[in-house]
Amino acid sequence: MKKLLLSTLILFAVGIGHSFAQTVDEEIKLVQEAFGQDKKTLIESYMELSPEKAPAFWAVYDEFEVARKEISKERILIINDYIEKFTHIGDAEADALATRSLKNDAALNKLYSSYYSKFKKATSAIDAAKFLQVEFYITNTIRNVIQQELPFVGDI
Repeated sequence: MKKLLLSTLILFAVGIGHSFAQTVDEEIKLVQEAFGQDKKTLIESYMELSPEKAPAFWAVYDEFEVARKEISKERILIINDYIEKFTHIGDAEADALATRSLKNDAALNKLYSSYYSKFKKATSAIDAAKFLQVEFYITNTIRNVIQQELPFVGDI
């Protein structure tokens, strides 16, 4: 299962990493589509929820995704700003981008904490932990592939 998830996510991320020439709105739409139904299908196969638990889980998941997409949108805007500025980045720009990135990470972690409780209440601690584990895996895989595509500060 892990290899299937990794393969699928790398395909999403490679497409995401190479499409930064598009407009920001197109980029955000692409990322959110990649995280849309395909992500839900991956999570559904990983979670293996009982018919009794599934409706409650998916109700919380749909709510979670709305909030996660807003945070993801900001992450994409940060990356886009970095791509536009990296060849001539100064202290002020580097500080602003780093601060925005840290705030974005904090918002995502806060969302995870908040929704862990909601998933646990809707299903069980095991199911909530499984969801977090697969969510972390997906997020980190995508981030790692995108990071490999981005130049380091100061590189041209």
